Amino acid sequence: MANTASARKRIRQTATRTARNQARKSRMRTYVKKVEAAIAGGDRAAAAEALRAAQPEMQRAAGKGVVHTNTVARKLSRLSARIKALPAA
Repeated sequence: MANTASARKRIRQTATRTARNQARKSRMRTYVKKVEAAIAGGDRAAAAEALRAAQPEMQRAAGKGVVHTNTVARKLSRLSARIKALPAA
């Protein structure tokens, strides 16, 4: 257990930061799942719209250091390629 006041404060700060980061990562995953569901449904327009909604959330997570920047770039690239591969309707 923490013996100093500063150590106790660091524990509080870490708990707050961890909760915030988990929420950001969860929010990002939810947006990605919506895009993947639209792709699985075969609806190109809905998938493109879902990707437009997901992109800022994913980039915000990268900017805050929750996930690596290259991870977000890779995921966006792969999702975009999958959407482009869908037949235009």
